Amino acid sequence: MSVRKPRWDSGSFLLYLGLFTIAGAMSGAYSYLASRYGNFAFVGWTLLMLAILLVLAVFVRRRGPWLAGGVFVYLAVTAFAAFVGAVFEWWGWGGANKSTGPFDGWHWVLWLLLIIVLVATIAALRATKFPLLVISVCTIVWFLITDVLSGGGNWSAVVSLLIGIVYFFVGLAINRVYGFWVQFASATLVSGTLLYWWHSSTADWWLIAVAGVIWVATGTAVRRSIWTVYGALGLFAAATHFSIDWTTGNFSFFTAPSRVWVPILVAAALGFLYVLLGLWSSRRTTVAE
Repeated sequence: MSVRKPRWDSGSFLLYLGLFTIAGAMSGAYSYLASRYGNFAFVGWTLLMLAILLVLAVFVRRRGPWLAGGVFVYLAVTAFAAFVGAVFEWWGWGGANKSTGPFDGWHWVLWLLLIIVLVATIAALRATKFPLLVISVCTIVWFLITDVLSGGGNWSAVVSLLIGIVYFFVGLAINRVYGFWVQFASATLVSGTLLYWWHSSTADWWLIAVAGVIWVATGTAVRRSIWTVYGALGLFAAATHFSIDWTTGNFSFFTAPSRVWVPILVAAALGFLYVLLGLWSSRRTTVAE
């Protein structure tokens, strides 16, 4: 089975919207059921939800559009993760996490859970070729490695940055449909790490702006638009910071800015910069083709 690329239209938008809406409802249902029932009963509820989603996934994959089938497969994998977690809790493997951060301490049970879910996700990806599962694989691998190798703070940021760089080259090397989600994970990790380090001083925000331009150039060079999107967001964030900093020094709905023209000038400069970068990118893309 070849990897199919989802088409962006009204149907695919609604299917993805339905996926995330159901996922949110599932999260709320799990919280409600966990608070109302004991561990054994909660295992039963999670198993019931898993069974329903598996039946729907099989039925829709056979009778409905492939994208809808992939959506229910994704939800079934999510339900499987909740089921395994409920079983671990029933066995008394949950424990109390007294750490102050997500990467503090040793989380043996969590690592085992992540490995089991990772295997299930990879198996579902191999069977269905549903591209969205790739981002789940990337997220689990990132969290697992970062949690094992670091304990939070700057070291976790360093590990995240290195994983993001690895994802960048992996995303270039693999199938382009899968590669989009790997590049998405890469851009998120690298940009998030830099923002974690650079968000306090004016010099930091200048660095974010420079990184934004580099991201646009990177997206154009490797023809991966997600980097251009993150670059544009970085430039917008830096421009927002400068607009606030150069008017009143802080933002308040109750205090009139002393230099009203500054945000207007910054927005105009940002707009012209977007246009210039867009013209440059279009020219480079045309030459490459």
